[in-house]
Amino acid sequence: MADEEGVLTDLDNTNSGEPKPNGADTMPTAGIITQYVKDLSVENPAAPEVFQWQEPPQIDVQFSIGAENVSADVHEVMLKLTLTATSQRGTMYIVDLAYCGLVGMRNVPEDQAHAFLYAEAPRLLFPFARRVVADAVRDAGFPPLMVDPVDFNGLYAQQLAARRAEEAAGGAPIAPVTGNA
Repeated sequence: MADEEGVLTDLDNTNSGEPKPNGADTMPTAGIITQYVKDLSVENPAAPEVFQWQEPPQIDVQFSIGAENVSADVHEVMLKLTLTATSQRGTMYIVDLAYCGLVGMRNVPEDQAHAFLYAEAPRLLFPFARRVVADAVRDAGFPPLMVDPVDFNGLYAQQLAARRAEEAAGGAPIAPVTGNA
């Protein structure tokens, strides 16, 4: 509303910066702000001879997940994938990818924030990292490799249960989520 001098006044305190009565500004929120390739390395050490090899490759896929605070409400989640394709003759190719996402979170309890950073955010990032890997393998001269889907929520639950069992036994906490795909 305008007062008599034409100046706007804030009668319902919508711009005061104070919490709103309905709690809208205190609701938990989390989501991906942006995503990006932080590091990508593709090696084709046996080229050009490798393209004459007839045997199919044995592919080893390793991954790990990390998260770091960027600011109070923003975290960087890193999904690191390492793929090594070998045959009886040697290494065909190696792809190392660090695929990241900036995750914004506000008013999220600590245990739920940890689960989002180490299970849900990697699940959201994975399809895009998978595409980067497929393109990198194709660009190295091989058929695109579609990495099998990973159950990040299941892995998180398993590692959380293992961590609790280890801590209950008096051992050191388990490292962040890692695994084979």
